[in-house]
Amino acid sequence: MKIESIDFFYLSMPEVLDIGDGSQDATLVRVRAGGLEGWGECEAAPLPTITAYVCPMSHSACKPVKASVEGMNINTPEDILKISRKVHENSFDLLQADHTLSGIDIALWDILGKYLNEPVYKLLGYKKSYPKIPYASQLFGDTPEQTYRKAVQSREAGHRAVKFGWGPIGRGTPAEDEAHFRAAREGLGNDHYLMIDIGTVWAEDVETATLRLKSLKAVNAYWLEEPFSNMALDAYSALAKAEPVIPLAAGEGCNNFVQAAAMINHAGLQFVQIDTGRIGGITTAKRVADLAAKKGITYVNHTFTSHLALSASLQPFTGLKDDMICEYPVEPKQLALDITSNHISLNDNGEVAVPEKPGLGIEVNVEALNQYLVDTEIFIKGQRIYSTPDL
Repeated sequence: MKIESIDFFYLSMPEVLDIGDGSQDATLVRVRAGGLEGWGECEAAPLPTITAYVCPMSHSACKPVKASVEGMNINTPEDILKISRKVHENSFDLLQADHTLSGIDIALWDILGKYLNEPVYKLLGYKKSYPKIPYASQLFGDTPEQTYRKAVQSREAGHRAVKFGWGPIGRGTPAEDEAHFRAAREGLGNDHYLMIDIGTVWAEDVETATLRLKSLKAVNAYWLEEPFSNMALDAYSALAKAEPVIPLAAGEGCNNFVQAAAMINHAGLQFVQIDTGRIGGITTAKRVADLAAKKGITYVNHTFTSHLALSASLQPFTGLKDDMICEYPVEPKQLALDITSNHISLNDNGEVAVPEKPGLGIEVNVEALNQYLVDTEIFIKGQRIYSTPDL
C-alpha cells in the first residue's frame, strides 16, 4: 500500500498556563493508506511542527518533510526505515524535522501493525512484551507539605514508584530542596522507588548540583534526572563521579540519535530517557534502546502526554526484560486524556504493558477532539499551503 494522505491537527486546552506541563496542547498526526488509519503524536509545539511539514524548500538539504513522505510505500518495517532515512537526507538543515517526523513515524508503525495484524513491538523484532513498573510522574508541590500529600496520594493509589520534578526544586537553597526530598520519601514510605527530576534548572553548574547529593542519598533517590541541560556532557560526567554517587538519568531532550548516543557514551548516565515524540519516532527510539542495551545502560521512556504517546514510547523497549521502569503520567490535562478512547491501566501487580492488539492498540477519540481543535491556516505569497483538515 502507498501513503495516501498525512494530516496534522493542532489541539490545545482553552488556556495554556506557564507551568511545566507538556499536556496542555498536542500535535496529532493521521496517516491514511490502504483503507486504514494510523495515528501518532509529536512532543513539540504544534505550529512550527506543522510548518516543517509544509514549508517551501530553502535548498536541497532543507526541504519540507512532506517531500520525503507523501506517496511512499508502507508495506514492511524496511519501508518505514527508508522514509526515516529520506527525511534526514532531504531535511538535514530543517531543525524541526525530527519533531515532525516523530509523529509521522509513530503513525506509520501504527498503520503497518494494523495492516499486518501485529502489535508494533513484534514488528520491531521482539518476541515477547514484558510488563513495566510505572512511576507516577508529577510536579513537586509548592511547599513540602503539598509534596508530602501528593506522595501519600500516589502510594494510596497503588503506585510502586513515583517521580517528583520541576516546581520549586533547584531554584532555592539546598535546605529547601532537602525538605521536599524528605517530604516525598516520608509520604511514600521506604519500600517505594523515588525519582527526582530537576528539570535542567542548573544548566551546567556542577557545584550547585553536588550540594544536593547528600540529601538525595539520605532519601535513597533511585535517580537524579536532568540536573543539567541536554548535551552538557562535561557537567554530567563530572557529577557522575562526585560523592556520594547518585545514578543520573537524562536524554529526554535528545531530538536525534547522535545526541542520544553522545549522552550514552559520554555523560556517565545509568538511565537514558527517550521520548518517541521528539527523537524521530519509534524507529530512532528502538535504535537508541539497542545501543543502551549494548552499553549496559537502562532504557526508560519519557512520556508526559496522552496514552497514544505512552503506547508509542513503550514499544521500543517492551521486549527488554531487565529495563523494568517506565514513566506514567498521572496529572495530565483533560486534553491528553480525551485524545484516546482507551487507556493503559495498571494491572493487579501495579504494572503496565503495551496493548496486545494490532498497531499501537490505542483508539483515537475523534469526536472528543473537536473541542480542542485550533483552526489554523498558513499562507505563503497569498497561497494557502495548510489549513486544518477535517477530523
